Amino acid sequence: MPHDISLITTIAAALGFGLIFGFIAARLKLPALVGYLAAGIIIGPATPGFVADAEIAGQLAEIGVMLMMFGVGLHFSIEDLWDVRKIALPGAILQIGVATAMGMGLAHWWGWTLGGGLIFGLALSVASTVVLLRALEERGILDSLNGRIAVGWLVVEDLVTVLVLVLLPAFAGVLGGKVAPDAEAVSLWQTLAVTLGQVAGFIVFMLVVGRKLFPWILWQVARTGSRELFTLCVIAAAVGIAYASTKLFGVSFALGAFFAGMVLRESELSHRAAEESLPLRDAFAVLFFVSVGMLFEPNILIDKPLQVLAVCAIIIFGKSIAAFLLVMALRYPPKTAIIVSASLAQIGEFSFILAALGLSLGLMPQEGQSLILAGAILSIALNPLVFSMAKPLLRVMNNSDFARKFERTTDPLAELPMTVPQEKLSGQIVLVGYGRVGRRIAAALMERGIHFVVAEENREIVDQLRKQGIPAVAGNAGEPAVLIQAHITHATMLVIATPDTFHVRAMIETARALNPGILTVVRTHSEEEAELLRAENAGKVFIGEHELANGMAEHVLQSFETAKKGHGH
Repeated sequence: MPHDISLITTIAAALGFGLIFGFIAARLKLPALVGYLAAGIIIGPATPGFVADAEIAGQLAEIGVMLMMFGVGLHFSIEDLWDVRKIALPGAILQIGVATAMGMGLAHWWGWTLGGGLIFGLALSVASTVVLLRALEERGILDSLNGRIAVGWLVVEDLVTVLVLVLLPAFAGVLGGKVAPDAEAVSLWQTLAVTLGQVAGFIVFMLVVGRKLFPWILWQVARTGSRELFTLCVIAAAVGIAYASTKLFGVSFALGAFFAGMVLRESELSHRAAEESLPLRDAFAVLFFVSVGMLFEPNILIDKPLQVLAVCAIIIFGKSIAAFLLVMALRYPPKTAIIVSASLAQIGEFSFILAALGLSLGLMPQEGQSLILAGAILSIALNPLVFSMAKPLLRVMNNSDFARKFERTTDPLAELPMTVPQEKLSGQIVLVGYGRVGRRIAAALMERGIHFVVAEENREIVDQLRKQGIPAVAGNAGEPAVLIQAHITHATMLVIATPDTFHVRAMIETARALNPGILTVVRTHSEEEAELLRAENAGKVFIGEHELANGMAEHVLQSFETAKKGHGH
């Protein structure tokens, strides 16, 4: 047996100390990942005692990023990304520009070079998709419209960062850094063309070939009936596609793994894939956060406290306020603006990669990496607190006349068009939510010629529905104005098909106040929520898992009786 067991030692130390400090953090009512970061500091080179192998920890963290981004992709379909493109694309690009400018201004004040300020500003501008995913999952809003917008926003940030990482070495000389020996022979335009071609080629390959090939492979493996082979196939797809995308197309491991998850989501086995890979994703997530803690230099907090505070101010307040104003300017409700702002109030994996590249190219001083790591650890630790402030802030905004005026600026999608025939607005069904469940309900209503009006938060979906001739209004149906626009006063039934059950009671109260005889049908995910709604006489309540079980049981009984009669003859 070989005596070099640094890999085993690093994994054992990271998981063991991660468990201990994660448990302590949980007991102190802090996020467990704060404990994982603390564990990394303890076993890192900046503290006395045992020191884990930083190089091996970095590679393990890279695998962790792959698996976690793969999980993000499994939860986020191409259609979801397309649905939020009109807010995620301009919003993310503008927010990166604003945050980068703030970081460059701070670096210039400290006397850094232009290149160092650019790297520093970019590192502060991009939030961690991994941290965001965990925050949204813990709050049960990952599948909501606001959750999809936040994830889509960060995916656009990741794409922009990938482009920056590939182009930066070519621009290093112009920015005052080191120039690679072979870089001088290649023009910037050639580098840009090759980079864009590689990224475009990868995306086209995954959307055209990957969407068909990889789900088919997963299905073939599932047919063997081996759970071990299925789990192996899922993990091999995540890591293998990420690695191949880097080697063949030059994109990052994280982006490759994300697209791997997106294409596997097209398979009917995507939920099983997510479930089977979850334990390994969680274990490597711990390794990722521990490795980040190992890079941290605690002395920076003592030597440069004002600089650390300035960095945290940009991360938590500066770019969050910029994002809030951008979302509001794009005519989205305050709740969306608050969720997106809270989601961006931290930095993570891509910031570390940018900082490392800036150091290797001679663009950024060593203290820049220490400040970025300090800002990352503090912002990640404080991010749950930022999210907890969302609800009271939303209540303040809802009670603010100025905020309501700002939200109600002329938005044609917030009101039904005058061209909708009146016969479609009397005795109709008001359908709240046009996701997977809402679409099926709408299709069934259209088949039977039943009139309905859709109330949906996603403005792009509302715009598409109107182009198809379907009456639809944009907004949160928890607000009375939205249901009034849907002509709830003349409706026969209110059907709530949205996965976001936070505003269900407000919807029902508004509907019954304006139309006491209205029938209500509600979708929910948990028995506890269903019991509360039934206790409040919320009408017919459907629980997703129960209805699936009832439908399967009914089919089994009917099929059994049919088969039994056939054998009888």
